Amino acid sequence: MLGVRFNRQFPIGPFICDFVSRGARLVIEVDGGQHAVQAEADAKRTAYLRKQGYRVIRFWNHDVLENTDGVVEAIAEILSNSPSPSPSREREGSV
Repeated sequence: MLGVRFNRQFPIGPFICDFVSRGARLVIEVDGGQHAVQAEADAKRTAYLRKQGYRVIRFWNHDVLENTDGVVEAIAEILSNSPSPSPSREREGSV
């Protein structure tokens, strides 16, 4: 999305994150109904990920399945408002 690479089921510390862009320092979590009753655990997880330098955004499973365009638009907006990662050497011409 917008030239940003995401890894699926990516480990950061003790957690396995749903989607991670290391370059954009963004974690996307897709939460099922069980997350409604484990808000405290999710808050601790988010705090840990933020301490590692990641922004964390969450979407409900239902939104991903029923409002995919809206979810993609929200992610694209976050990415477009993010500072650009350092250019790669390949793009700079010195491989």
